[in-house]
Amino acid sequence: MSYLVPVSERVTGPQRPAAPSRPGSGTALLTKAEKRAAAKAAKERAVAAAKRRRVMAIVGAAVAVVAVIGLVVWLSVRSDGPATDSTASSATGATATGAAPTAGATVAPTTAAFPPVPAGADPALSTKPVVKAGTGTVSKLAVTTLVEGKGAATQTGQQITVNYVGVTYADGKEFDASWNHSQAFTFALGGNVIPGWNQGLVGVKVGSRVQLDIPAALAYGDNPGGGQPAGALRFVVDVLAVS
Repeated sequence: MSYLVPVSERVTGPQRPAAPSRPGSGTALLTKAEKRAAAKAAKERAVAAAKRRRVMAIVGAAVAVVAVIGLVVWLSVRSDGPATDSTASSATGATATGAAPTAGATVAPTTAAFPPVPAGADPALSTKPVVKAGTGTVSKLAVTTLVEGKGAATQTGQQITVNYVGVTYADGKEFDASWNHSQAFTFALGGNVIPGWNQGLVGVKVGSRVQLDIPAALAYGDNPGGGQPAGALRFVVDVLAVS
């Protein structure tokens, strides 16, 4: 005798009991493995967030340091600016006749009192000297001290500031003078000036006035171009500063 079981009551296989629900949520409660995974993910997120905060703090500190350094540099440049700008702008006022000063040299700032005689120097340096012609011939460089200063002696490579008057040795005709521009002349000793200056002004003390008798070979030569004076030359140079 066989018994038929209604379709609705047939067992089709092992059935997993339904997971209990969270109170009032309608969703299944997490298993222990799922809880562990969720806790691990939350911890990883917290670690990542902390790391981001540390990185942002380091970046912020670096930006602050750079800003402070930039401000210090800007203030330093600004404080030095007027003197630098004044020197640069006055460079165009260098002698037009092209005596001893040549390319690469600059004149002293026009805002300074002229002449910029060093403290304690002989008052004679405040007055333009009268330069006369020489006698005989100039076969070699001759340096004559007219006023001896008390400052440091000049050295090759230094920037020196001078006043000068230049004349042709034979007839005393003036061809250039810084006094005519009311601007002292600054240049690198050993640089872009005639050899007679580079050699004759080494070792001269600040505050001195010297006379340079320069043969043509150490000046512009016997047949220079560009309006330069020919032959032997005589300069009277006041050394006002070195740096």
